[in-house]
Amino acid sequence: MEIRVRSGDTLWHYSHLFFIPTVLIVDSNPGINPNNLQVGQMVKIPGFTESSYTIRSGDTFWKIAQSHHLNIDALLLLNQNTNPSQLEVGQKIRIPLRVTTLTMDGQDHYDFQKLNNDIEKLLAVYPFMRRREASKSVDNLPLYDLRVGKSNRKIQMNASFHANEWITSPILMKFLNEYLLALTNAQNISGVSALSIYENAQLSAVPMVNPDGVSLVLNGPPAGKREEVIRLNSGSTDFSGWKANIRGVDLNKQFPANWEFEKERKPKVPGPRDYPGSSPLSEPETKAMANLVKNESFARLLALHTQGREIYWGYEGLEPPESEVLANDFARLSGYKAIRYVDSYAGYKDWYIQDFRRPGFTIELGLGQNPLPISQYDEIYAHVKPLLVRALI
Repeated sequence: MEIRVRSGDTLWHYSHLFFIPTVLIVDSNPGINPNNLQVGQMVKIPGFTESSYTIRSGDTFWKIAQSHHLNIDALLLLNQNTNPSQLEVGQKIRIPLRVTTLTMDGQDHYDFQKLNNDIEKLLAVYPFMRRREASKSVDNLPLYDLRVGKSNRKIQMNASFHANEWITSPILMKFLNEYLLALTNAQNISGVSALSIYENAQLSAVPMVNPDGVSLVLNGPPAGKREEVIRLNSGSTDFSGWKANIRGVDLNKQFPANWEFEKERKPKVPGPRDYPGSSPLSEPETKAMANLVKNESFARLLALHTQGREIYWGYEGLEPPESEVLANDFARLSGYKAIRYVDSYAGYKDWYIQDFRRPGFTIELGLGQNPLPISQYDEIYAHVKPLLVRALI
């Protein structure tokens, strides 16, 4: 929702008028000097949309404000060209509406287009969230990095490294949506003040690392590549088992952490899963994720995968002591099993631990055979939500 600045207005006044923390209003308006508002400037108020109200006989601004649980100055602010003492029946005025429910509209068939639509909706209501492109995929789709928080203490979370594990994307997006909603409604999330998280951590969320692969699994081969991807899929048009990117490279076998060892025991040609590529970081998606870590100095990293209800937290004894503490907390909160070492290498969290000696985790969501059925969505989310909150504190 946008409002126009009047003489004497301050962001502090807007904060008290709409019960929105001042910091969220400031961060929603990065181009405005909060100490020197100019009359006529447009200011974004996060956590609100607006509706139209039609004046009826006997209406006054005071009555309308009372019936909508608003301060009367909120109506005056949104309707500066309306004379409150000369209301006419049938006249329309603007009414601010606080957002109190999730903005996302479901999770089924969660491809890049659905993700992009949800991001646009979140940005419209929560403009203090920042969106940037980490890079682009093979098929030129943006790899979005969504940021929420003030601190230089940065936590990275990502989803859908593997195409048929696409359920991880709406899980991460729902968490982001609940966090944003809690911030603008002065609420806790899993028992923790959302505002305290915002002030003490910066979340970097990459909700779909492999958009081309996800689209292949959900929508079938893209135009111009049908014959090629069917060939890589051993002649099958069933892509439900496809984990790789659109070129047949397994993105979570691409990182320089015992990559040569994985290369020797994994497929030697591109295909639906496990091919580690011709060299480490050969794919634009893995280059982007590696550069993100190199440039941002993340304190922790969580990669969401499926399935197994397990938390992998070690790599070659290089993980710091904090990793075990966090892994045990994650296990307690989620009901998942914490596992230090597995016979798998060249993954994102492996490389992160190896090169940065900081806590990195692969979280295997849910149980069953990939792709997990969407019927598990609510159960998975209930397990993982408190874990994700703990990762931020």
